[in-house]
Amino acid sequence: MEKQIINTPNAPAPIGPYNQSVKVGNTLYVSGQIPLEPASGNLVTSGISDETHQAMKNLEAVLTAAGMSFQNVVKTTIFLTDMQTFPQVNEAYGSYFTSDFPARETVQVAALPKGVNVEISVIAVD
Repeated sequence: MEKQIINTPNAPAPIGPYNQSVKVGNTLYVSGQIPLEPASGNLVTSGISDETHQAMKNLEAVLTAAGMSFQNVVKTTIFLTDMQTFPQVNEAYGSYFTSDFPARETVQVAALPKGVNVEISVIAVD
């Protein structure tokens, strides 16, 4: 099995022993992205919709670095600290997909890195 590590400065740098994404064959596994602005290093805290958009922009940057887009995404996982925010998250998330939506699960968790409210990971296929 040959792994290709794909990282980009256009998404937040990993804060631990992991990479932004790993490609094996034609499948790309993208690590969970939080609402962290890569250029400034600041967290987006202006509301769950803005936080979700930033997480999705970070995912888009990693997908782009791998030569892919949201059209290649086949699976997503959304982690929320409050399931009551799901309608706003779902609306923001949904704006990145136009058809052939990926499989998805959304789970509520007790806490996320850096105290954020949302984290999203994806699997994409080339």
